[in-house]
Amino acid sequence: MQKNDKAYAFLLSHKYKNRIVIKRVAVSKNILHFGSAGVFLLGGLATVAFGLSTILSNPTFAETAATSTTTEVAAEPAKIEQPVETIDYSRPQANEFAINSGGPEENNDQDGESTELENTLRQIERTSNPANLPTMWAHLGKINNEFGFRRNPFGGRAYEFHPGMDIDGERGDAIAAPANGTIISAGYKGGYGNMVEIDHGNGLVTRYGHMSKVEATAGDSVQRGQLIGYVGSTGRSTGPHLHYELRLNDKPINPRHFLPAEPVDLSKILKK
Repeated sequence: MQKNDKAYAFLLSHKYKNRIVIKRVAVSKNILHFGSAGVFLLGGLATVAFGLSTILSNPTFAETAATSTTTEVAAEPAKIEQPVETIDYSRPQANEFAINSGGPEENNDQDGESTELENTLRQIERTSNPANLPTMWAHLGKINNEFGFRRNPFGGRAYEFHPGMDIDGERGDAIAAPANGTIISAGYKGGYGNMVEIDHGNGLVTRYGHMSKVEATAGDSVQRGQLIGYVGSTGRSTGPHLHYELRLNDKPINPRHFLPAEPVDLSKILKK
């Protein structure tokens, strides 16, 4: 402590980051004229000075202060590389509808193209009346969806199992039975809309969905080529088409097992 005519001077010091910081504090003599109060004030100043010196010299405090200062400065956001999605344009994209498609939602994929299935179908071909085998197209048109897994035709990125084929057409186009058989169902059925179901024997059944009008009655016998209804868009459908389905022992299989290859140029046939 130093003194002069008017004040007492105190030198306060503390260490911070390997530096010694010295502060000079002057206290007027007039304060001391208050007797014990002045002494108390001097003691308080000394205590405060000592406390500040201790806190500032503490490494933890120094690091915290430095960190707080740093976090207040807004850092430039890091650039994140976004993955590039490969889009399959042969399938409907998110929030887009597939034109003239649909069919029931089914969680089944029993086809599998297994050797056992192929052997069963070959056996049916050898032992059945050829007129009862669905080897004719019930309706000719562009194939909008094949049998198997596909992207949801109503949009989104979810995939679903499609138990049949979607054959494009115009509302009112004729649908014919592809083989002889017995009508076992004719009417509205959920996602199929207006549907006809034909039993061809040996566990083979065909279904025809989304019809605008049904021209068959349960229990009727039908012949190959006979009219059974008209193309429409009833049920779970995005537009006029025929949902054609082949089932073996009540499990869906690929209709192409019996169907011939479709004509390359449909335009000439469809105009007739």
